[in-house]
Amino acid sequence: PGTAGNYGTLLTPRPAALPAADPLKGKWVLVQFDGGACDSGCERKLYFMRQVRRAQGREMPRVARLWLVTDKVAPRAEVLAAIEGTVVTPAPAGADFPAERSVADHIYLVDPLGNLMMRFPREADPARVIKDIQRLLRASSFG
Repeated sequence: PGTAGNYGTLLTPRPAALPAADPLKGKWVLVQFDGGACDSGCERKLYFMRQVRRAQGREMPRVARLWLVTDKVAPRAEVLAAIEGTVVTPAPAGADFPAERSVADHIYLVDPLGNLMMRFPREADPARVIKDIQRLLRASSFG
């Protein structure tokens, strides 16, 4: 009582403007916004999302990853090879994801119904994010 058990920042649920890609439908989706040039911070977030998903064990298929590219630069082939299974697409115009300064400063979580519900800091604590997602997957009967 009086303290939250979650690490990520809970957001007021609202529909997230995600692409209509089959691999994302009905899944919990980790979302990141970054330019196609993908600097070291971007690469760390992509790696982080991959590892958080893998840490879910047998629940891993319930979690998808999405990189919304914020510019017209095509991501490098070696980056795409390293993040196989991540949906990579241009960021939709007017995507409304709340940020303290920039959407690139966060990793977002969208529920299986397509609602934005949580965000994590750019340099998040992996163990705490894994715990948040495990808790959500255990409590959720969908996705």
